[in-house]
Amino acid sequence: MTGLTPKSKTPRRAIPPQERSHEVDHPSSPVAEFGIDKPLRLDCGVDLAPFQIAYQTYGELNADKSNAILVCHALTGDQHVANRHPMTGKPGWWETMVGPGRPLDTSRYFIICSNVIGGCMGSTGPASLNPATGKVWGLDFPIITIPDMVRAQAMLIDYLGIETLFAVVGGSMGGMQVLQWTAAYPERVFSALPIACATRHSAQNIAFHELGRQAVMADPDWDHGRYADKAVHPHRGLAVARMAAHITYLSDAALHRKFGRRMQDRELPTFSFDADFQVESYLRYQGSSFVERFDANAYLYLTRAMDYFDIAADHDGVLTAAFRGIETRFCVVSFTSDWLFPTAESRALVHALNASSARVSFAEIETDKGHDAFLLDVPEFFDIAHAFLESAGKARGLNEPGE
Repeated sequence: MTGLTPKSKTPRRAIPPQERSHEVDHPSSPVAEFGIDKPLRLDCGVDLAPFQIAYQTYGELNADKSNAILVCHALTGDQHVANRHPMTGKPGWWETMVGPGRPLDTSRYFIICSNVIGGCMGSTGPASLNPATGKVWGLDFPIITIPDMVRAQAMLIDYLGIETLFAVVGGSMGGMQVLQWTAAYPERVFSALPIACATRHSAQNIAFHELGRQAVMADPDWDHGRYADKAVHPHRGLAVARMAAHITYLSDAALHRKFGRRMQDRELPTFSFDADFQVESYLRYQGSSFVERFDANAYLYLTRAMDYFDIAADHDGVLTAAFRGIETRFCVVSFTSDWLFPTAESRALVHALNASSARVSFAEIETDKGHDAFLLDVPEFFDIAHAFLESAGKARGLNEPGE
């Protein structure tokens, strides 16, 4: 997801296919490799082995390893949370939150962010080579879920020698991972900051994802997921999927404020299907830039993982039971203009946490920036996140900077 960024006036760097495929298996970041003796048991019943997880870290782990924060990325994010992206050259996707003096202060905390299993920036996924065949996995890759992603992350945390996490933080699909962490590994999570998310995907959200998947699969170059064998990419279908999804990340007010009905580089309509309006040009830019860094099959797999997410499902449909007896401290955040994950979803989570006697605070932030607000400059959000982590840090016994 990206914010409302003005259309770039400088040409984007064209990313050669070989460079994109290189990042899939040989990323510009550290990699944790797990052999056939350490399989990842997936919810679909398959043992995935061997596999790898690409990750980035920022800051330093303290002596007792009590200051580690895991950042979980959203649907189209990756591990490059606070460093320049190796493919696009753009800044990290959450540099508003991660860095010295930021809420996720790298002078105090050891920040970890991994590319999820099923992704396409170094963690094993459908764009990776299948060691059994020597060819790209494609649709032979097993279906993955949010719990699968979290189990893989837990293996990474073990690999890094960390027993418990000071905090797990993330928005949207990242927020789903945060909730799964607290349900699956409550003893390993001291505090949790789930943002703009829900305990299950709604029918409307599943419908939007299906629209995107059908756009990808309707592209002739998709070829039943075997496009890598022909060295092509279904860029047209994936671009349309991205455009449709991007609309859901925004709000009507934000679109009107940014674009209104203003024309793009002209005063009169062309009476054609060119991008007459600025908002059309913006969406086309979002679509075309996205396909240069993301794999189409990975998009199918990750959207399906979100669709399947229902944290109460393993507890006879009782959400409270998923958090019963939990000692993790929570701060749940929603945004008033987020219609993808509306505040009502966050309130349902808070009610369940209250019923399970969990420590929980809740903030609904007034903004017209839509679902993507957690990625943008929203000072109130920064203040809330900082205050929550500060309070949790004191309870954890973390030292102040320099002490």
